Amino acid sequence: MTWQTEFWSWVSPPTVQTAEVPAVGQKAPSTSKLTIPAQDGKPTIITFLRHCGCPSVSHSDRAATDRWLASLPEPEKNTQPNLSIVVDAEREAYAAWGLGTSSLWHVLGSIPGTSKLSKEGISVRPTESGSRWQTAGNFGVDAQGVVRWSRVDGRADDMPDFKEGVDKVMGGKFETGGFAEAMQG
Repeated sequence: MTWQTEFWSWVSPPTVQTAEVPAVGQKAPSTSKLTIPAQDGKPTIITFLRHCGCPSVSHSDRAATDRWLASLPEPEKNTQPNLSIVVDAEREAYAAWGLGTSSLWHVLGSIPGTSKLSKEGISVRPTESGSRWQTAGNFGVDAQGVVRWSRVDGRADDMPDFKEGVDKVMGGKFETGGFAEAMQG
């Protein structure tokens, strides 16, 4: 990572034509990068990242995404059979799910939020590729490919309630236990 790379992460990327964010009850969008419903026919939680420096779908390139995954606590968990990492540098899937670039206020508002996360022990990493302007979101899709949970992040420090998402895609059957057990269930 160089200062030039970090600098360019603050420059707004080219605009992509975005669809509406899929609402609960709608059929989930599919793209060449992200096929819905999943081939295994299981419920799916999809997380679109702002960028790989942010504390899944990544719009950073493959090398930056792989380095980010390796830097996470317990990186071996990032190779589980029920976890797929999609690299979408062109932001095709982001656009299909209604996730475009954010406003200046969203970007500037992320600065105090990331300071708050730092106090909680979550460090923001340098941005190797991707853009701080990209919006993020989280979705739960049932086995039939219908959106059951839809949550677009409002700020950089916005943390979704993944247990809520799993509960929604499992039809209210999720009560306790780990995320991985519920998704394999």
